[in-house]
Amino acid sequence: MNYDSELEQSLRYLKSDQALKALSNDCYWPKWNSPWWQMLLLHEMDLAREIPGKTLSAYIESLNRMPLKIFPIHPGELPEGVDPFRGTPCHCQLGNVYQVLASAGVDVDQELPWIRPWFLRYQMADGGLNCDNDAYLVKDETPSSMVGTIAAFEAILLHTHRPWTQEESAFLQKGAEFLIGRQLKRGSSTRHNADEREDEIDWLKPCFPRFYFYDVLRGLNAVLNWAEKTKSKIPHAAIQDVVQDLDRRFPDGEIRIERNAFRDSTTILLSSTGEWIRRQPAVFFPLLQRVSEVGEVSPFLSKRWGEATKTLSVINPRFTSLTGL
Repeated sequence: MNYDSELEQSLRYLKSDQALKALSNDCYWPKWNSPWWQMLLLHEMDLAREIPGKTLSAYIESLNRMPLKIFPIHPGELPEGVDPFRGTPCHCQLGNVYQVLASAGVDVDQELPWIRPWFLRYQMADGGLNCDNDAYLVKDETPSSMVGTIAAFEAILLHTHRPWTQEESAFLQKGAEFLIGRQLKRGSSTRHNADEREDEIDWLKPCFPRFYFYDVLRGLNAVLNWAEKTKSKIPHAAIQDVVQDLDRRFPDGEIRIERNAFRDSTTILLSSTGEWIRRQPAVFFPLLQRVSEVGEVSPFLSKRWGEATKTLSVINPRFTSLTGL
């Protein structure tokens, strides 16, 4: 896969005044071609260090300008006049923000000290999180979300350059138990989040970039990294179906992209009159289109699978029997 031309185009854009102006307007929108989405893709390509310093600074400033730095759940927590879509972030957004900036060399805890406590604050009883505000008001079940959990779990797990606090260790323990309990592939059993069960088939299909999406390879890497870092054990039965399925479908270790998770998406666009308009057709930048082609071997997903199989053999030799590697 040759994407040099498209990569150079994205890097030029991120260095431009146009990108800085976009960040002055909004740190997130529009999907899927604002500076944020291009930065996030570079991170997933292991190129976060290529993000220009002035763009990182502008992005941090844009995040810190957000009017609300809590996840509004209860009546009155969203101030009058604050747009619920643009005025406050969500868990999966901040989980990815933390990872991108940390990978780019930013001291996230210093520059954005409100992000790390956010993850701990909004973890649900079963170890998951949910970007649906109303899920936190449900009393008779815990409708947590795989998508809402994975990025926050990755952020705390992979980007802490000091010993974890007791609270962070507990967060990771509960988060790992949540992912393992779902066998990396099962949707919520709750009524409130019943729609998530419809995603189970899609989760078996690797996608790239993942952005805020989930697939079983992403979940597998997360729990294996947790087990290796914490010297914890993973029940054989919790991951065997996922590992064996990936090994069966990709016996040469080359992971092919099997779905485009963002196709047909809409976005919020800034009009010429300065008004943000919802449900507009999304525009995709060339690098995103190039590296997300269904059917193509993804060197990035293949690298993650290689890391997973290596970690499997390290944490427990018994796991090598799950694959033919």
